[in-house]
Amino acid sequence: MTPPVRRQFGSLRDLGYIDGQNIATEYRYAEGKRDQLPKLAAELVRLKVDIIVTAGADPVTRAAMNATRTIPIVMVGLGIDPVEAGFVNSLARPGGNVTGLTNLGTELGGKRLELFKEAVPKLTRVAVLYDPAAAGSVLEMKEDVAVVARALRLTIRPWEVRSTGDFDTVFSGMGKQRPDGLYVPGGSLLAANGNRIAAFALKSQLPSMYPNREYVDAGGLMSYSAHLVDSYRRIAYYVDRLLKGAKPADLPVEQPTKFEFVINLKTAKQIDVAIPPDVLARATRIIR
Repeated sequence: MTPPVRRQFGSLRDLGYIDGQNIATEYRYAEGKRDQLPKLAAELVRLKVDIIVTAGADPVTRAAMNATRTIPIVMVGLGIDPVEAGFVNSLARPGGNVTGLTNLGTELGGKRLELFKEAVPKLTRVAVLYDPAAAGSVLEMKEDVAVVARALRLTIRPWEVRSTGDFDTVFSGMGKQRPDGLYVPGGSLLAANGNRIAAFALKSQLPSMYPNREYVDAGGLMSYSAHLVDSYRRIAYYVDRLLKGAKPADLPVEQPTKFEFVINLKTAKQIDVAIPPDVLARATRIIR
């Protein structure tokens, strides 16, 4: 998947910033390898950047915080409560060098499962692919998803992936058990392997639900999340304010107000799933 954080720069242009002219950017990608995060964060600090934008799960923001307590950090796409995680003192007054957006990743888990069941009524056994080292992913599975699964009378089977090398083994085991559907929570390791996950689900004729539209663009069946484009555009607001002298401690952390439900009808046809009309009517984007 192409890292979506690059989308912010279209909005920065609207504010008068031109990459390579009056603003310069440095990209660092861990590609799902969490052990690389401290090294990458330290590199950015050594470059004396003015702002660090962290996109993805909580380990990314934590690595940046461990690397610097002075450079402003703008987080986006966080999968856990940033207050509980210790990133900020409160949403209204962050109090440190971190601010940005929290996308309610884990809180939307139950809603995702409800939509999944409505879209694929035959669901009874759902495989959940998750990274046990990603706190948000674990929280989503054990709390929101588990609670809603009981109410919907769904059987949940967790499958752990701790590294990129685990996917082949997990996919093989999942293929033997033949679940009715695949549910994927958030997490940087999973996102880095999103194309691979979506390809497995498609090849296995497995209906799938994801935490953002990137997976659906790659061939996954559906996703429900905060509106990613809206969120990444909002980064520009924070970057602009910080470059003009605002302190991250004084910029409130924002929660999403727009959400998107994306369905890939092309995939639905390939795996022989008929999405009910009332579910299609609620989709904010349909890939045909």
